[in-house]
Amino acid sequence: MRLRILALITARGGSKRVPGKNIRPLGGKPLIVWSIDVAKEIPDVCDILVSTDVPEIAEVARRAGALVPWLRPAELSTDTASSVDACLHALDWYETTYGAIDGLMLLQPTSPFRRRDTMLRGIELFRSTERRSVLGLSPAHSHPMWCVRVDGLSMRPFLDGGGVSLRSQDLPEAYVPTGAFYLISPAELRRERSFCNSSTVPMIIDAPSESIDIDTEWDWEVAEAVMSKGSLPAK
Repeated sequence: MRLRILALITARGGSKRVPGKNIRPLGGKPLIVWSIDVAKEIPDVCDILVSTDVPEIAEVARRAGALVPWLRPAELSTDTASSVDACLHALDWYETTYGAIDGLMLLQPTSPFRRRDTMLRGIELFRSTERRSVLGLSPAHSHPMWCVRVDGLSMRPFLDGGGVSLRSQDLPEAYVPTGAFYLISPAELRRERSFCNSSTVPMIIDAPSESIDIDTEWDWEVAEAVMSKGSLPAK
């Protein structure tokens, strides 16, 4: 049976490291449109809602086919505002206006290369685990057991049992959130006020391009290089 999943794209303005990044062209289309376009391909997505405080972002999102019924309130758009509060604001408005949904899928616009089949896999995992929250994870680029604490001219392992002398083949697998996929039931988000809790189900995403999270100019250059080399995997 088809679920009712709301795809929510949060796109606050005011980025200091990459000004205007949400509507900056990447591969010929604004960054935010990458997330809108892939969400359109998911049968279980009942709507694509964009929460933004910037009229220019709102207009670009509307032209791409997203629902942008309001600008995000100022108190939810500051540097210190909680992203969960912004998500709950959007969720409450949508369910009041259009009725209950089965899941809220958060798509960060800074992760443009998520694939359709990855999203379908995450939704199926959500469905098969009684609609618990699902979080996308990718292999850690730098293993936490290699990390150190620095104190003046001395250093020590950040984790007990760690150290720079450990061989990579002796390290356990470690993963980090990708930012590309979050899916949670409305009840669980309201109860936990977090997309990650003790019952969250991990979904491993191996494709390196899907783990790209554009937060700096360097990240942007990496994304452009991936595209120019034709390194994006098939959907």
